[in-house]
Amino acid sequence: MFSATKFFFLCLWGIIMLGPIHALVHRFEVRRSSHTRLCTKKSMLTVNGQFPGPTIYARRGDLVTVDIINLSDQNITIHWHGVKMPRYPWSDGTNLVTMCPITPGNRFRQRMILSDEEGTVFWHAHSDWSRATVYGAIVVLPPATESYPFPKPHAHIPILLGEWWNADIQEVYRNFIAEGRDPAICDAFLMNGQPGDLYLCSTQDTFRLKVEPGKTYLFRLVSATMNYIMFFKIAGHNVTVVGTDGSYTKPLNTHYIAIAPGQTIDFLLETNQPPSHYYMAATVYASGADYVPTTGILEYVGNYTPPPSPLLPSFPEIEGYVTSIYFSNKLRSLASDKHPIDVPINITENLFFVLSINLWPCNTNSCLESDRLQASINNVSMIMPQTSILEAYYKGIRGVFTPDFPDHLKRVFNYTQVSLERNESHPHYATAVYMLDYNATVEIVFQGTILGEGIDHPIHLHGYSFYVLGSGLGNFDGARDRPNLNLVDPPFMDTMVVPKNGWTVIRFKASNPGVWYMHCHFERHQTWGMKMVFIVKDGDRPNEKMLPPPPDMPRCDTPPQELLFRV
Repeated sequence: MFSATKFFFLCLWGIIMLGPIHALVHRFEVRRSSHTRLCTKKSMLTVNGQFPGPTIYARRGDLVTVDIINLSDQNITIHWHGVKMPRYPWSDGTNLVTMCPITPGNRFRQRMILSDEEGTVFWHAHSDWSRATVYGAIVVLPPATESYPFPKPHAHIPILLGEWWNADIQEVYRNFIAEGRDPAICDAFLMNGQPGDLYLCSTQDTFRLKVEPGKTYLFRLVSATMNYIMFFKIAGHNVTVVGTDGSYTKPLNTHYIAIAPGQTIDFLLETNQPPSHYYMAATVYASGADYVPTTGILEYVGNYTPPPSPLLPSFPEIEGYVTSIYFSNKLRSLASDKHPIDVPINITENLFFVLSINLWPCNTNSCLESDRLQASINNVSMIMPQTSILEAYYKGIRGVFTPDFPDHLKRVFNYTQVSLERNESHPHYATAVYMLDYNATVEIVFQGTILGEGIDHPIHLHGYSFYVLGSGLGNFDGARDRPNLNLVDPPFMDTMVVPKNGWTVIRFKASNPGVWYMHCHFERHQTWGMKMVFIVKDGDRPNEKMLPPPPDMPRCDTPPQELLFRV
């Protein structure tokens, strides 16, 4: 008898035989460990006791195996953010979308299948708000026989931006759900897990990097922040951006970087300044707010007298032309013979997705006001099911989702100028998906609204990278804006920002069959419901079909231990 297990391993072996793939094995033990920041010691969820977690190094095309062992007291899933996982959504690690959570005391062997990614992506928890402490970088090097499209750097420097709460993050999460408003602001921002010496009780908790004069370093900047777009800058130095979201870009010389949650930026730093100590700093992209930056110190090697305190770099003012897209609109793909692009031209699926912050009446005494904040895409606020959508789709289980996610908002209004009445701002709740035929060519116009006073939205799509053709302010106008879209060398990204009171247009080809989550990477917006699911159908050929599940998929025998807002 030919078992499902044998069939799975034969399929996986087929993937391995397609190219020069290395099998790399990692062990991730998810457990609680004690960490101290801001003179506050707490127990928190980590991988292998590390904060941030371990960096995974691989090469383009590798197969990376990660054994996830849950030794903690809560459910967990791990997502390989920016990894397309061709035909294999089973290891995408999205709670209740592609898998049921790994419950305490259990394990799951996840297979991270790298394809065309090259550069920096990352991994993080995708259950509750565990990604506040459970995250790490993934460095994808070129194949051993190939080189970078820029001079080989002297060293690789991962820089991970994050947040720290003195309280347990699950307590922050529970209070956020109960109160129906924004979550408690973090107590510090972090650079490689350290707040930096501008925070009280943190002089010893500062990331320090020693560099040699006259060298070129490749920095791999990852935003693992939960709810903020950040500016990053190194005092006294310009940098050259060479990649984003696991894809190379044309060199962009700049004095600062804007990066949203879920994004990665690769940049080169030439150590060409007088030997000294220089602050590396990251601060919140916000107008009129007083946030303390997280800092690290760049220390030149040599004989000199360092300053008593490095100079703090100045950051752009958030006004006029400096918006969240001012930086990202400068990014361009290489679009070269060695790094070609393939922007879909003949579009078969035209989608118009309106992103909104909504209100819903609150009937509990825990809410701070009479209604709670929610969020939606095309006025649909997603309710998570009790079992995974992928399993329901694969096995034909009815009642888990409906295939009727709308391709546009039925109500048309002046999105960036008109604020609806409170009772008109209620969303529709559903577990709806949008079905795509294999190889469909998709264009999505994302339109922000002024609802909820308007705010940026970093949107991440699992299973795909997409071409970002352009962004602008105001309402998208096809006649005015479409001729200005970049079809020549748009950046290839997996997370892009829809600006406050503005729009962004992306395109991709639906050539990866499976169930794929799309959501705002502001954690509060995702929790409020700004999320949806694409199901990409199988193609006709054997290599166009979704692979079967592994034998050790976690089961949803009992309702998941997750706090959900229930209507």
